[in-house]
Amino acid sequence: MSELRNKALKLLSQREHSRQELRRKLQGGEEADREAIEALLDDLVERNWLSDARFAVAYVDANAARFGRFRLENELRERGVADDAIREALAQLPSEDDELSRAREVWCKKFRQPPQDAAERAKQARFMQTRGFGFDIIRKVLGGLDDE
Repeated sequence: MSELRNKALKLLSQREHSRQELRRKLQGGEEADREAIEALLDDLVERNWLSDARFAVAYVDANAARFGRFRLENELRERGVADDAIREALAQLPSEDDELSRAREVWCKKFRQPPQDAAERAKQARFMQTRGFGFDIIRKVLGGLDDE
């Protein structure tokens, strides 16, 4: 158990983890004692050393400049974070105007020039969609490039 605890503490000292991520890393492909892992995770949560809410906020802070709201939400959900914690973490994101400016920055880093034809426009829109930006934001970025 102490070996498992040391591994968990080492992982948590490097960055925040969701409970699901930490469980997966502690299992490590081998059949570890699931009950021991769950007991350790419960203890870490009780001591407030492991927190999905804190992980969600840290994840959003670290990735908000590169991804849109939809991608952030999906990534957190895949990491096992509860909907309440996701909502609270995403609530810290600024308004839609800031989402538009973040989308423009992401677009500028990748493309630097407006689409010249429908195929290029579709390619740029798909890229922005995979980054998690909504259709309204993408339309404003690709359609309103001359607004700046």
